Amino acid sequence: MHRLIRNPKDFWSGAIFIAFGLSALLLVRGHPMGSMMRMGPAYFPSVLGVFLTLIGFAVLVRSVVQIGEPMGRLAYRKLGLVIGSNLLFALLLPRLGLVASLVVLVVVSAYASRRFSWSASLLLAMGLTAFCALTFVKGLGLSIQLFPGWFGG
Repeated sequence: MHRLIRNPKDFWSGAIFIAFGLSALLLVRGHPMGSMMRMGPAYFPSVLGVFLTLIGFAVLVRSVVQIGEPMGRLAYRKLGLVIGSNLLFALLLPRLGLVASLVVLVVVSAYASRRFSWSASLLLAMGLTAFCALTFVKGLGLSIQLFPGWFGG
């Protein structure tokens, strides 16, 4: 018997894109949209939600057309490390500042990889921290502490 879904990985990837896209659209439906020249709080999340949903449908269609590999086991430990690193970042940011929180985020999430190395993770953390500090703190002027208050930040 011929199965409708020929590429399970693409099917589930498309479903996740669609879920996130529609969630973004639902979460901002009560906020003003604004216009392209004067964007409201719902403008960017709405555009992003539409694009995610469209990408999801394209990947979903591809899952029916293109043959792919079957799904493997879900890597619970690795998934936990990636999600846990994001939760740690959210908890540590107000207490330790951007620099230490981003280092923890990158190192813990990189530990989920088979090719984990301390030197590559710390180098990536330094680059991401410099980029975020320059973009968000200096460039956009967001009031995010770079270092904890007791450290002089």
